[in-house]
Amino acid sequence: MTTTIKLMAIVLGSALIATSCKKDDTPAPAATVYYQQQDQMGRPAVNTVFNVSAADKDAFNVTTPANMNAAFQSKFQTRLLALNAGYTTNALGQTAAQLTGLLATDVLGASTTGVTTFFDGVNALTGRALADDVIDVELLLIFGGPMGTSNPGLTKDNVNANDKAFLAAFPYLAAPF
Repeated sequence: MTTTIKLMAIVLGSALIATSCKKDDTPAPAATVYYQQQDQMGRPAVNTVFNVSAADKDAFNVTTPANMNAAFQSKFQTRLLALNAGYTTNALGQTAAQLTGLLATDVLGASTTGVTTFFDGVNALTGRALADDVIDVELLLIFGGPMGTSNPGLTKDNVNANDKAFLAAFPYLAAPF
């Protein structure tokens, strides 16, 4: 009987050791991923044109919109007046401070009550449709003067349409090739 008990204790002990050494097939929890914003582009070309130094461009890309105006408006205004020394107002009637205050806060609006467009001659900066010629609008606001007719050689990039038609259904963007 004692031999049987000893044998059972050895078998039970061996089984416990064997099961405790078994490889765990449970996958390790996924590593926590932290995302970092690398770029803002509610209004294309604004950072490229108005921030001169690489440090300012990087800072602009990670500044929250609520803090952008305080951090960048005066730099943008200095740059605007360097680009267009004769600036008085633009086609929207904005002074240099008003335009750069608007551009320094890089958010893309969306009209909930009217036309959503970057500029259609009447509505301005109420959002952006895929086919809106954003660069032409920005050039017009910077160089076009009060009537939009000043500096005609500087108010258009002469790229008047996308090279492929946009899709009629989501995701709307044209195929890249």
